[in-house]
Amino acid sequence: MELTRRDVLAALGAVSAAGAVGAGALTLSQRDDTENPVGDHEIATLVAVAGVVYPSDVEGIETFVHEYSVARFADRPEYAAGVADAVAALDEYTRTWHDTAFVGLDADAREETLSGMEVDIADPVPEGAERERVRYYLVNELLYALFSTPTGGELAGIENPQGHPGGTTSYQRGPQ
Repeated sequence: MELTRRDVLAALGAVSAAGAVGAGALTLSQRDDTENPVGDHEIATLVAVAGVVYPSDVEGIETFVHEYSVARFADRPEYAAGVADAVAALDEYTRTWHDTAFVGLDADAREETLSGMEVDIADPVPEGAERERVRYYLVNELLYALFSTPTGGELAGIENPQGHPGGTTSYQRGPQ
């Protein structure tokens, strides 16, 4: 299933950040570290994490995550700082075990790293331990973005995610 720009707008609408997407070509490579701590490396890490946590039949992950993230962090410097901190924690953990940043790993090693960090069982706590911050700012953020879209809802078997009307036929089903 292909994630589209419509999905980006739907995900941003779910978090009330859709206005930031209208800016056209969005980039983080010319960021000011004091204003926006999220740059190309952080976005690449988010894409790499999405490659692990998104279902394998999802296509267009890189574009989706990039456009969503740039708009999501545009006017939220505190949240962007949390994301940058979570990426730094993930990279530090990865360097301890693999001598490289998370984005430098292959797909299997990325999955193994997230599992070894116990991100899959950690509670999502924005001010918590490193694995809790990684869960909150990276994993949960990406999963929420995906499953708040029509494409993600379809993957999960939800015909009409909240906020996406499906017409009267979706409400007129009889008992099976």
